[in-house]
Amino acid sequence: MIQIINPKEPRLQVADILRNHIGDYQQAYPLWPEHRKIVSDLLNCRTPYLGGRVERCDNCGTLRVTYYSCRNRHCPRCQHMPREQWLEKRKDEILPVSYFHVVFTLPHELNTVILNNKKVMFNILFAAASRTLLNFGENEFNGTPGFLAILHTWDQKLNTHFHLHCIIAAGVFSKDDQKWIAGNDDYLFNQDALSLVFRGKFMQRMSDAIKNDNLKFTGNTYKKLKNTLFTKKWVVSVREPVKRPEDVLEYLARYTHRVAIANSRIKALKDGMVTFTAKNRKKKCTELITISAVEFIRRFLLHSLPKRFVKIRYYGFLANRNRKKNLKTIRLFMGLAQPVVKDILPLEEMMQKITGIDISICPVCNEGKMQFYDEIPRSRARAPNRRLGIVA
Repeated sequence: MIQIINPKEPRLQVADILRNHIGDYQQAYPLWPEHRKIVSDLLNCRTPYLGGRVERCDNCGTLRVTYYSCRNRHCPRCQHMPREQWLEKRKDEILPVSYFHVVFTLPHELNTVILNNKKVMFNILFAAASRTLLNFGENEFNGTPGFLAILHTWDQKLNTHFHLHCIIAAGVFSKDDQKWIAGNDDYLFNQDALSLVFRGKFMQRMSDAIKNDNLKFTGNTYKKLKNTLFTKKWVVSVREPVKRPEDVLEYLARYTHRVAIANSRIKALKDGMVTFTAKNRKKKCTELITISAVEFIRRFLLHSLPKRFVKIRYYGFLANRNRKKNLKTIRLFMGLAQPVVKDILPLEEMMQKITGIDISICPVCNEGKMQFYDEIPRSRARAPNRRLGIVA
């Protein structure tokens, strides 16, 4: 008898909550078109509806069925491979210097405006934060810093918390592109000064957006909001530097390609209530949070990004246009060898790197190789066993 291995499902995932309670959610809230696409993709991810492939062991004949993923960037199950591929590309861009982590956080008074104008407000956040760091690099070191910025929109309880993570190298590329100016490995910029400049640049860009009719306010709403925002201290934090280049990628992995919540944090779904874990940074502990499934879905969908919106961006000497040229020149100034161009790792090797398991080896006999056997198209994906004439 031929043994068939079907895909293993995690114990509990966001898709289970959607599958059981999206109807309840729609009775309470409208399901907007951009949310409908996310829900549909997550429900169909790695199921027969998206089709798949069948592999056969060349030794014992075991068949393994694998269903395709949705590849939606909001899906908790689809981020591992893109993250590893992205990190693999970044390896050659890391310089042997300290890297600082700067976080720009927007006041919660802006939450409603942001939720109603995501694309405009997110672009203002990127522009204000990047211009702030570029100006500080130019004024204090007389050169151009290099950094990347990653947008996050959530806190541990899935509430809105709009902030930008920036990873910036300690040092700048001179304005004339003729030398590398080393920075201080223990100090970047003054946090309070960064906060004041960031607030000013953000508010100026927000005012410009209103003048250009890209943002709309009624009556004196903006004037009141503006007065409130200028009386608040905006939070900009400069965290401890990462000093070893080999640790930078591991550090980056914590922030790139993350979604609002990982499936591993979801602990229970019972009687219409969802329980998940959340870190309490003030108490330095992990708590269990229980909310209704409808509220969980509402919070999860709050963090949807606009279509084609780029949430990881590069600035300064790491800007996309001249990144390779700049890094090559900087390495020459630092006396470093140029990196060897490497081929992209095959799927099997990448999966082994992520899971520690060689997926090309048969999991039953541990001797044979799994070879492609048949494709499962979407339209006929419900019953691969029957279509292939297999009796389990």
